[in-house]
Amino acid sequence: MSGFLGSYVHQVDEKGRLSLPASFRRGVTEGPLVVVQVHESALTMYPEGTWREVEGRLLELLRRKPEARHYVLAITANAVEVVPDKQGRILIPQRLLQAVEVSQEALLVGVIDRIEVWEPSRFERTVRERSAEFEQFAAQVFA
Repeated sequence: MSGFLGSYVHQVDEKGRLSLPASFRRGVTEGPLVVVQVHESALTMYPEGTWREVEGRLLELLRRKPEARHYVLAITANAVEVVPDKQGRILIPQRLLQAVEVSQEALLVGVIDRIEVWEPSRFERTVRERSAEFEQFAAQVFA
């Protein structure tokens, strides 16, 4: 099976390292992951191939809408490449972890072609608040 699925709570060590779950490591076969804060409440990690697609869309956005330059700058200025070490840990800069309120524990959530990093209770609140929308989308996807 391909893609990133499931959710896992992992400890963030004092250096800001976070272990990738074994099932997620299988999806990161080569190259770095790119970590960006696209959404206010979570970090998003893109495998290299998926990030190339995102870069293409960002470049196309700049070509078609030059006024999007500041948006693209905000995204790319804080993007970092991380490479898992032999134990499958990645080092996420403290400023990015703080931006999404992750301190000692992080929830890693598979989102098919990417991974999101959440503060666990914030994720639960967000999902609970949006649960009314689930039936609408479930009918469209799983009909």
